[in-house]
Amino acid sequence: MSLQEAVKQFNEREFYACHDTLEALWMEASEPDKTFYQGVLQVAVGCYHLSHNNWRGALVLWGEGIRKLVDYEPSYYDLDITTLTDCTYQLLEHLQQIDPTQTQHFYHQLLTNDFSLSLPSLGRVIN
Repeated sequence: MSLQEAVKQFNEREFYACHDTLEALWMEASEPDKTFYQGVLQVAVGCYHLSHNNWRGALVLWGEGIRKLVDYEPSYYDLDITTLTDCTYQLLEHLQQIDPTQTQHFYHQLLTNDFSLSLPSLGRVIN
C-alpha cells in the first residue's frame, strides 16, 4: 500500500478502495502523516457517501477532512492540498443548500460535468 496508489484510486473515483489503502497507511503512520492520511481518507469517504446518496455522511466526513487538511496547505508530499480543500469546501457548501432528497441528482450532475462544481481530486503541485 502506498500514497501513490491511494492518489490514483482517489482520482479514479475508487473511493472505497482509496479508503482501504489510506486506512492501512494511517494505521502504520506517525504524526504528522497520520492526521494527513486521516484527512484525505475522510474526504474520500465523504465522496463515497455522496455516491451512495448519503447526504449527512458526505457533509460530516467532508467537514472533518477539511478541518484536518487545512494544516497541510498549501502542499504536502507534493500534492496540492489547497485545491483539494477548496474544492471539497465548495461541494460541502453546495450540499448544505440542497434538499437531502436531491443528493443523487447532485452527484449525477458532478459526474456528467453538468455543473460548475466537480468532485475533488489530488493533483501534484506544479513548480
